[in-house]
Amino acid sequence: MDNFVMEMQIPADQMRELFGRNDHYIKAIEQEYQVQVINRNESVKIKGEEAHVEAVYRILDQLSTISARGTVIEDQNVNYAIELGKEKNVEALSEIDRDMICHTISGKPVKPKTVGQKAYVDAIRNKMIVFGLGPAGTGKTYLAMAMAITAFQKEEVGRIILTRPAIEAGEKLGFLPGDLQSKVDPYLRPLYDALYEIMGADSFTKNMEKGLIEVAPLAYMRGRTLDNAYIILDEAQNTTPAQMKMFLTRIGFGSKVVITGDATQKDLAPDVRSGLDVARTVLRHLDDIAFCELTSKDVVRHPLVQRIVKAYEDYEAREQSRRDNRKKSEIRGKKASAK
Repeated sequence: MDNFVMEMQIPADQMRELFGRNDHYIKAIEQEYQVQVINRNESVKIKGEEAHVEAVYRILDQLSTISARGTVIEDQNVNYAIELGKEKNVEALSEIDRDMICHTISGKPVKPKTVGQKAYVDAIRNKMIVFGLGPAGTGKTYLAMAMAITAFQKEEVGRIILTRPAIEAGEKLGFLPGDLQSKVDPYLRPLYDALYEIMGADSFTKNMEKGLIEVAPLAYMRGRTLDNAYIILDEAQNTTPAQMKMFLTRIGFGSKVVITGDATQKDLAPDVRSGLDVARTVLRHLDDIAFCELTSKDVVRHPLVQRIVKAYEDYEAREQSRRDNRKKSEIRGKKASAK
């Protein structure tokens, strides 16, 4: 039944947000669900197959709800609402949007944007140690930084410590000029970027000069006990098992730890096992430790990045399947030869 119709009222200012420039957003929804959306002043009619019309109605209702709260509707919101609609879980959109972490120095709200990100943020609130695992663009580091800065500003912790292994991403950079800080700064730049955006350069500089914010390579953590601190270990897939154990045993009283990493982007030597992989095996069942697995669905960068991540995930799954089948064939061959 393709002539089913539902009507809803949306204020004119929200209508502009929901439809997008040149009706870009609404066209994407129409194409995905094969419906027709007609705008008449503040009245919207949705025509098409009943199930699809009802899905689009719920999507527009949720987008209207978050727009009324002041959220600027972007491609990511619309694309994710479409995906949630397919999963019949679009009502989660307004629940996710309700979770305000903080504001950037420019006043932009920092919130989780996906179900996976919401679970990640909740885990950080409720657990002492959280592993945020997933591909690039899922907000692992940025959300952890936002939570750390918020806790610091509320005086829930006395300092912020940010660290990552100083390892080159698949290429040798050779000699780097300058003092020791200048040599390690390029590896820590993503952490600085998040600090500047959320805290502001002046506040960051003042707190860093006081020793209340520390950004350092992982090697600097050896021999220390880190009490009353918010500690973030970034790029944990590039730690060795010994480095990961060393880091985890630095944690003192009153501290909170977030460890982020992407197991598919290791820069270690081929024969070196990642400390992150070992930690997932060793620590998974311990209380007060959470492992949050983010996926391509949680990517909040340009929609093309999400498709790139998904394409790589599919490719790697096929390659793993081929390797498994090859091993099985070799085992069968050996058994046949033995007979």
